[in-house]
Amino acid sequence: MANERRSFEIGKLLSTRGVADRMQEDRQFAYFVALSLGRYMNCDWGELTDEDKAQNDEAVASGEDRIFASYTRKTGDGEETKFWIITEWDRSVTTILFPDEY
Repeated sequence: MANERRSFEIGKLLSTRGVADRMQEDRQFAYFVALSLGRYMNCDWGELTDEDKAQNDEAVASGEDRIFASYTRKTGDGEETKFWIITEWDRSVTTILFPDEY
């Protein structure tokens, strides 16, 4: 499926308060989130196992099951910030959140 264009509905796009606050405070983080959302919408699932990536690919193909991705922003000072993007099984809502907000 490498060259096959895949797409899926993301529904209403939401973020948790924690992510929204961080994006407001840190424009570079906000930019990374925007880039990651673009990757997500192009079926690039970030830092997942091959099994989890295949499960997402199947969810996109079938239109069933939720879609989950994980991205990590690394800064020059060694700080890492991980966040998830999750689209519900019915494609009604996609949420950007930190793992501890799940």
